[in-house]
Amino acid sequence: MHISKKEVEVRYAETDQMGVVYHANYLVWMELGRTQLIEDLGFRYADMEKDGIISPVMDIEISYKKPLRYGQKAIVHTWIDHYDGLRVTYGYEIFTDEQELAVTALSKHVCVKKSNFRPISVKKLYPDWHAAYEKAKKD
Repeated sequence: MHISKKEVEVRYAETDQMGVVYHANYLVWMELGRTQLIEDLGFRYADMEKDGIISPVMDIEISYKKPLRYGQKAIVHTWIDHYDGLRVTYGYEIFTDEQELAVTALSKHVCVKKSNFRPISVKKLYPDWHAAYEKAKKD
């Protein structure tokens, strides 16, 4: 299983009135983690979009364990938790710069044609991408 790592500096604008990272910003960091994982595997999501294929989120599960604050760094660990050639579930752990677990999450996606939102088979349309996901996914 391949685990990608992306470091994110917590910006002041990402915090709420309590001085902690606003909960929705973790979703943005998860997207950064997915993008890093895809790049680590040798691909670019933007190239898929040029082909008229997008990968919307179908479901999100997130559990907040410890707050992150302005001035800290978040380290986003991302992996392919499940993949079946059509749907993919990404797993995430977001750590503080002191190695403390702040968030665990899963996001489920499906690749669809942008024009009609009909699912496509990654296995058929992008065989290299499929092979890389099969190799990198969690056992």
